[in-house]
Amino acid sequence: MKEECVWQYHFAGFEDARRAVSTWMQWYNEERPHQALQYKSPRRYRREQGAKVA
Repeated sequence: MKEECVWQYHFAGFEDARRAVSTWMQWYNEERPHQALQYKSPRRYRREQGAKVA
């Protein structure tokens, strides 16, 4: 996170940093393709797995 988010920006203050880090974390955990999930985002992977069970 430091290399991909924090060190890439010059934040105006704490709230600016908090907002940017929160946005990055959401992208990382919900939208970014993960190798372990066959290069799908966690959201897409869960949706596909749920369709198989239902």
